[in-house]
Amino acid sequence: MALTAEEIDHVLDLFSGVPDLSTRKMFGGIGVYSDGTIFAVMMRDGRLMLKGQGDMIPRYDALDMERWTYQRPGKSETAMPYWIMPDSALEDGEEASDLAREALQHL
Repeated sequence: MALTAEEIDHVLDLFSGVPDLSTRKMFGGIGVYSDGTIFAVMMRDGRLMLKGQGDMIPRYDALDMERWTYQRPGKSETAMPYWIMPDSALEDGEEASDLAREALQHL
């Protein structure tokens, strides 16, 4: 099932403190971009995740953010460069935008 317009609006509202914000549909969810750089994804099941690399990985670990992994039948588990947003940031646009801006500095 694809995301609803309300769910997409919620993501845009959460990240309203991020400049040049846009979204693109992908696999039933959306990619979230700032100035053309993807920094987050929202899966069709409603999980919102921030992209991370470099110095952001220890930061996400310190926040106890869970890394997104998936496993295809008959294959080993694969870790993706995305971490599930902390619950506190899902309801606090300032915290969500702060994390997003910090993540963008490392992409």
